[in-house]
Amino acid sequence: MENNIQILIAEDERIIKNFLSAILESSGYRPLIASSGKDVLPMLMSHNPALLLLDLGLPEADGMEVLRQLRQWSDIPVIVVSARQREEDKVAALDAGANDYITKPFGNAELLARIRTALRLREQMGSRLEPGDGVFVTGALSVDYAKRLVRMGEQPVHLTPIEYKIVTLLARHAGKVLTHDHIIREVWGPYGGDSQILRVNMANIRRKLEPDPADPQYIQTEVGVGYRMADGG
Repeated sequence: MENNIQILIAEDERIIKNFLSAILESSGYRPLIASSGKDVLPMLMSHNPALLLLDLGLPEADGMEVLRQLRQWSDIPVIVVSARQREEDKVAALDAGANDYITKPFGNAELLARIRTALRLREQMGSRLEPGDGVFVTGALSVDYAKRLVRMGEQPVHLTPIEYKIVTLLARHAGKVLTHDHIIREVWGPYGGDSQILRVNMANIRRKLEPDPADPQYIQTEVGVGYRMADGG
């Protein structure tokens, strides 16, 4: 079974990392690994996974601190997977923004059931936050929000999750200049991304969307300010 859903595992113990990865892969998920607390937020920003499995006892940055920082800019579902069984630890994690808490050891079926529940919540939230069920069109470029599909003419264009977020953000504000800082804040949150990462992603987007990336007609640069999507009207 293959569902192409990425799940980030934040865990430093090799045996548990391998165990969790095997469970996810056997159910068709694509596991990513962050072995220290300082790696979690950058990986969330760069890979945009659907869900985070978070151990609290991470090196270099405690899992609770990671969770607090994450909840300042992201609603990604978080399931804490921890050996800490005290009620106060569970309450603290849930109060800090975790969606669920499962203690080690646990059964495969229980973990997968909790993942499915969290992903259903993510889907419900995403449907409420999606910018309508319509289609944005400018020239040959179209963005179908309901299907999460970008096309050039009749050809679908494969975008990474980050590229898709940038394109839809610009499309929702077509004709308006969005500053670099605004785009970075909306796509990566206040703790991630910088102008260089944005430029790299924009170059990749233009290679995929523009007939001539050196002379873009869909996503135009306002020098020193930001970017503007051509108005579909």
